Amino acid sequence: MSVSESQFYEAGMSLPPDVRRHVALRLLESLEDSEDESVDDEWTIEISRRVDDLTGGRLRTVPSDQVFADIVARRAARNA
Repeated sequence: MSVSESQFYEAGMSLPPDVRRHVALRLLESLEDSEDESVDDEWTIEISRRVDDLTGGRLRTVPSDQVFADIVARRAARNA
């Protein structure tokens, strides 16, 4: 049996508010879990790529003091 989005919505709206809230939260959690897994997988790939770039010498690191000095200099130039 297939229920249209409209039918599902109407059926949900006929539920008491506390039951509707519970169902809505469960539906949201089902989306968050699958989205979280996808995002986690993507971040794992990205982190691995960045670590490989660092350890393989393809990236040059910049000391934090230099990064902050550059930011200060750019702000000063913009505000001048």
